[in-house]
Amino acid sequence: MPDATYSRPRYLQILWDDTHASALDPLVQLRYRSNLLGADLRLTNFGGGNTSSKFDLPDPLTGAHTRAMAVKGSGGDLRSISASGFAILYLDKLEALTARYRGEAHEDEMVEYYPLCAFGGNRVPASIDTPLHAFLPFDHVDHLHPDWAIALAAAANGDRKLAEFNERFGRRIVWVPWQRPGFELALMLRRVVFEHPQCEGILLGGHGLFTWGVTQRDCYLNSITTIDQMGEFVEDHARRAGQPPFGGPAVATVADGDAMAAGLLPYLRGLVSSKRRAIAHWDHSDEALTFVNSRWAEALSRLGTSCPDHFLRTRICPMFVAWEPGMNDLDDLKRRVAEAVALYRDEYVAYYQSFSTGDSPALRDSNPSVVVIPGLGVFGFGKDAREARITTEFFLNAIRVMAGATALEDADSADRLPPQARVAEQAGEFETFHNYVALPRREAFRIEYWALEEAKLQRMPPEREFSRKIALVVGGGSGIGREVVLQIARRGGHVIVADVNLESAEATAREAAAVASSEMVMACAVSLTLRESLQAALRALVLRFGGLDVVVNTAGIFPMPGASTPRESVWDQVLAVNVTSNDILARECAEILRTQGLPASIVLTSSANAVVPKHGSEPYDVSKAAINHLIRELAIGLGPQVRVNGIAPATVIAGSSMFPRDRVIFALKKYQIPFGQDDSTEMLREKLAAFYAQRTITGQPILPVDCANAICWLAGDQSAKTTGHVIPVDGGLPEAFLR
Repeated sequence: MPDATYSRPRYLQILWDDTHASALDPLVQLRYRSNLLGADLRLTNFGGGNTSSKFDLPDPLTGAHTRAMAVKGSGGDLRSISASGFAILYLDKLEALTARYRGEAHEDEMVEYYPLCAFGGNRVPASIDTPLHAFLPFDHVDHLHPDWAIALAAAANGDRKLAEFNERFGRRIVWVPWQRPGFELALMLRRVVFEHPQCEGILLGGHGLFTWGVTQRDCYLNSITTIDQMGEFVEDHARRAGQPPFGGPAVATVADGDAMAAGLLPYLRGLVSSKRRAIAHWDHSDEALTFVNSRWAEALSRLGTSCPDHFLRTRICPMFVAWEPGMNDLDDLKRRVAEAVALYRDEYVAYYQSFSTGDSPALRDSNPSVVVIPGLGVFGFGKDAREARITTEFFLNAIRVMAGATALEDADSADRLPPQARVAEQAGEFETFHNYVALPRREAFRIEYWALEEAKLQRMPPEREFSRKIALVVGGGSGIGREVVLQIARRGGHVIVADVNLESAEATAREAAAVASSEMVMACAVSLTLRESLQAALRALVLRFGGLDVVVNTAGIFPMPGASTPRESVWDQVLAVNVTSNDILARECAEILRTQGLPASIVLTSSANAVVPKHGSEPYDVSKAAINHLIRELAIGLGPQVRVNGIAPATVIAGSSMFPRDRVIFALKKYQIPFGQDDSTEMLREKLAAFYAQRTITGQPILPVDCANAICWLAGDQSAKTTGHVIPVDGGLPEAFLR
């Protein structure tokens, strides 16, 4: 392509900086190119696509300059990949593999040879796309999955429209029918380039785009320009059609979508978590609603996606819920969702049984990962919030592909065999709707249950203790609650940090995000004496994550009334915060937990004071005794689905908001512990903690982490057969021994 052509993007930006790039070595320049491409989701999906460069490197054994190829490693993401994420291989060894190739029926065995081609000490796993890059006779190659390109690739008239595109823009992009990625496709691409020596790129039917260049910059500009021109071509067709997308609207968006979604999500999450828990993501953007509300939404949803990168995330098709949203009847919607899930599972099992063989991997989860509901939007599910969001984004990519392919429809589209088929016998396997061509179920199965895909899944690290779980920690802004938040975050859980002090909650949330992910943490203000405050927090967390699995409350008050405060006011306040609010918290959360139908856990905080009579702290001590019995009552009332337990710490001073300076000084005077008025608050706390510790058998102060350890054990699956109990965390306080 002439260089002048590169300066005319209509939709995309050219971000290449020659000054910056020229200072980079070839591998780092490949990383730079990859990061630029991956930063724009219009160019490729998360984790999708592949980039490569061929260059000379000194062989670490002989020192001789040797031709090598760096290619994105298996499972990498172009946006975030570093130089260490590329597999580097000897080109001559890759080329030698062609002599070992026994044909398409045996192409999977070639993957076992890729590690033997690794250059020097490089041990990054090479992806299945490795030979596709190696066998193309170009130094720099991009393989991307842009929505505009896939719209052409998934069109029933895609080959003819590509010819029209080439003529309009003076390009030489070649069409190649559908072929599963692998060694056979690599040889097909080599033949195509040999037969079309002037070609500038390859469009893979139903799949994606290959572009290349003499230099890294040329390759990048070729990719940007080609994709931008394809975007202009598809968008011009959509404008000229003058028709609303997807046949126009069939239903209207639900008036109070948040309320409907909040009522539905725990139920929906419970249904799709029948095999393993999933986290939800709800997309109700204008783009999503345009699709789900349309006349063609059901037919297109049932066809499923075309690009392999799409359906590996979204399954072969989403679950469409046939529902008329006019009456906003949540019970009716739940009934229809339950029917749709049952049907989806049956159809998925039938799909597996139709194509599986004796050596196929075992049937995986038959629940949908994407749910399409008219009037509400698109719901995606994954092992964590990030994966749920990405899964949803992938289906929005598929929606854009469908929009583009249907916009390319013309009068002759329905009268031809789909060009995605390599041979006429395959044509009947490709289903078409208004010019959009979905990947055949057989081909989808060959990728979804590919032994190589299964091997990739088996390489994934084991999930952590709280993976796939959602925990609400009330009192999470300080002390024990803060430590619970951090522990659950470290152990893979999603955490809602709730505290009466929003600033403290947000500070803890930032700490948790640093050890986990910002997508897995949220903060909110909750006042335990205001039911509306709690309800708002629960609605927010359901809309954010889809449900709830663990409820922890470490919040409470120790009264320090003034001399003139009526005693009954003190009792009212303490019982309201320390007792009544725990009952309200448990019962409000139980509505969500029952709706989900999944095992759940509630952990409340009592105290050693519940069983140790004292003078001067009667309201507090009695409130904690009430908590002990409330735990037992709730365990009976909410079981067996919901377990309810508690911990009974001795006094925890470190990090506790219940021990401001005034209370510490009051206690030091009460126990006649000497201190200086100029001592820092922390010094005073240490004196008081040491005094409390010397009264115990172990002689050790009780720290927030000690209590958090017990809470997390009760909250997790290791205590699955424990409910209605209170665990002392008091260092061995004889006065608190249960009698």
